[in-house]
Amino acid sequence: MGKKQKRNKRIAVALSGGVDSSVAAALLKRAGSEIVGVFMKLNNFSSESEKRARKVAEILKIPFSVLDLRKEFKKRVIDDFLKEYKKGLTPNPCVVCNKEIKFGLLLEKALKLGADFVATGHYVRKTGNKLLKGKDKEKDQSYFLWQLTQKQLKRVMFPVGNYTRMEVENLAKKFKLPFGKVKKSQEICFISKTIEDFLKRYLKLKPGDILNKEGKVSGRHQGLFLYTIGQRKGIGLPQGPYYVLNKNLKKNALIVTENEKDLLKKELFVKNVNWISGKKPKLPLKVMAKIRYRHQSAPATMYKIPDTKYRVLFSSPQRAVTPGQSAVFYRGEELLGGGIIC
Repeated sequence: MGKKQKRNKRIAVALSGGVDSSVAAALLKRAGSEIVGVFMKLNNFSSESEKRARKVAEILKIPFSVLDLRKEFKKRVIDDFLKEYKKGLTPNPCVVCNKEIKFGLLLEKALKLGADFVATGHYVRKTGNKLLKGKDKEKDQSYFLWQLTQKQLKRVMFPVGNYTRMEVENLAKKFKLPFGKVKKSQEICFISKTIEDFLKRYLKLKPGDILNKEGKVSGRHQGLFLYTIGQRKGIGLPQGPYYVLNKNLKKNALIVTENEKDLLKKELFVKNVNWISGKKPKLPLKVMAKIRYRHQSAPATMYKIPDTKYRVLFSSPQRAVTPGQSAVFYRGEELLGGGIIC
């Protein structure tokens, strides 16, 4: 028997129907890879996206399949989102979806079907076993990928990470992909209107008192889960402006302040920390920390505390540290890991 001929790498591309994943597929096809387009059906209003993804697969002349993950997505992402809000927290569902669905279920299914890699349209770069910020600093999506493990990282590709969004849009024209008038993707894919509407639909409102810092009643709130730390609009108090400072779940009370400086905090604590390298670094550790997606990362030092949590001490105070959100840690361009603010 002669030697087996070395085959091209087989790559499953998560086609969302958006320009980024479509260009990712086109770039891989151009590079000579054997690719298949996979659309993940995650909700009941994704038919337009599915049509666009199918059209892209036709243009690129690649096989296309639909994975119906609605049941798993509801259980692992939507139910978790509602459960966290019910606890008075402000979760980030995209972080959970990347861990559980895109680089969890999709990766598992793709590998079982014979793929070597899964590729997505994320603006992030991979070099060896490290994850780096995307070239386009405005579009960089590394913040959402802090829960990835080395095992997953070995099997994923990010073809548009070395391009800016403008370059990606120009490539879409060059590849003759149908994206002239497509709206940019919405913030949370399973919410068609606003988060408030969604929460009101699935969670029972429990009105309670609005208190100032001294504990004096200033008014009534509609339900604690409708408010987030640092929020100014929609509190419903006269005069002001007022800012949401805290939530007291035991008393079902919303704590507000008129002094925006009260929102500044120099430290936070994180739990469920994941290090991309798979190894715990030596502490204390100097990092650049980001406490929400659009937050400007800030210098901080991380310390281990006796239980499983970490203490993050900032060089200067940060506004509206929000429990439930992700705090993500960088060294230069490299994503080191992250955790959940508690």
